[in-house]
Amino acid sequence: MRNARIISTGMYVPKNIIPNTYFDEILGENVSEWLEANVHIRNRRWCDEDESTADLCMEAAKVNLERAGLKPEDIDLLIVCTDTPEYISPSTASKVQHKMGMTNAGTFDLNSACAGFVIGLDTAVKYIKADENYNKVMVIGAYAMSKYLDKLDKKTCNLFADGAGAVILSSTEETGTGYLASELRTKGEYCDWMGIYAGGTFQPITKEVVENKDHLLKFIKRFPSELNPDVWSDMANELAKRSATKVEDVDQFMFTQININSIWATLDKLGLDRDKAHTVMHEYGYTGSACIPMALDEAVQLGKVKKGDLIYFIGSGGGLAFASAAFRF
Repeated sequence: MRNARIISTGMYVPKNIIPNTYFDEILGENVSEWLEANVHIRNRRWCDEDESTADLCMEAAKVNLERAGLKPEDIDLLIVCTDTPEYISPSTASKVQHKMGMTNAGTFDLNSACAGFVIGLDTAVKYIKADENYNKVMVIGAYAMSKYLDKLDKKTCNLFADGAGAVILSSTEETGTGYLASELRTKGEYCDWMGIYAGGTFQPITKEVVENKDHLLKFIKRFPSELNPDVWSDMANELAKRSATKVEDVDQFMFTQININSIWATLDKLGLDRDKAHTVMHEYGYTGSACIPMALDEAVQLGKVKKGDLIYFIGSGGGLAFASAAFRF
């Protein structure tokens, strides 16, 4: 039976380190202590002025290819998952494909906010399982949200950061490895609670929009604190049913990394140890669609994820979109 498995990982973050003390200075109040105590963020990385989402993608892709022992032309399909694209049009993936020399790869972008990477994984699996012309698919989660931040808005400016994480999925007929199951959900009633609401057809960029900073990221309403833990734990239990596995047998959970308390609350609801979820927000901040592949890559490099391990990916993002996928690594 044809299946898809993850054969390599890679990540990249900008060199520009922004410590919590930066926000103490520009906001004129002590936010460092709150950030460390409540969300466990100490530092984050922001792009330089001349660095863009495509640049982040390419650096992560280079690492990914090198670890897989592949050349750019070996990739059959490139999916870039981001809600901070290079342009409104064309796709970020098309630029990355050209710059990387992935001459045999079809491309498209996938925007489902911070749930995008897990949805990209699911999409890549479906291509590989359905069509023998797709044997090597690269999925990149990328985020350059620093470009869309109001640096004086303390609800957003000190949480969000930049980075990219990438994986390559390969076709396989080996049993006991690769993709097991997945699920997508959406709670569209939250679509106007957080986002970048200007710049598209609903609200084109005008002088007034820029003056009001409506083209930047905004939290409009506060999300219920129990929302992610409730949905994530339910999705984990559903994933166990779909994959014929048990949540207690999961070696690592890769969750969206916006709030460590949501991750801990989910593991508590599942009755699992908190070390079952590797986290990276401490030094990298919240990197949206990049955070899950970044966490996976770091866990692999640290030896926390090994061949044969059972991994649950569970992501959520504005919209609200939710996605889960189970893999035998």
